[in-house]
Amino acid sequence: MLPTIQIGDHLFVNKLAYGFNVDIPFGLLNWRVAQWRPPQRGDIVVFTSPIDRNMDLIKRVVAVAGDKVEVRNKKLIINGEVVPDPHAHYDPNVRTAGDNFGPVTVPPGKFFAMGDNRDQSFDTRYWRFPDGRQAFADEADVKGHATFIYWSLDSRASWASAIRWDRFGHFLR
Repeated sequence: MLPTIQIGDHLFVNKLAYGFNVDIPFGLLNWRVAQWRPPQRGDIVVFTSPIDRNMDLIKRVVAVAGDKVEVRNKKLIINGEVVPDPHAHYDPNVRTAGDNFGPVTVPPGKFFAMGDNRDQSFDTRYWRFPDGRQAFADEADVKGHATFIYWSLDSRASWASAIRWDRFGHFLR
């Protein structure tokens, strides 16, 4: 999610932003009690990976159920139109398989997620189930909405300058 989220940033994640889950430990039960709203385009969400169920990811929602998604020459296209993508960071000197993708239609109950550092993000463009089908992030797997940075520490800096005061309270958009 660089440059939006830096290594060493600690985030406040609103776990009630989308609804309320009952989670019984040891994978016995994860039950959605109430849903206020599904994730929307532009939201930064924390969710369980559809590929590795033991890993949580943080990505930006770029498309929701029913949207047709394409990437052509590093441009995001939703429902046939190039959309503003102000958070996307691309290196013009780097070429990846994700520079051209799709089109795919996001199924009901799913969303299409991408990292802001698009050349370095393992996101929906690359997710495949073992049988080769395209995988999408599932609304039911969302843990919360990343809201703001409450602590930031640069572990590479000297002890005197390691705290990044300018990032404290920075709201994520």
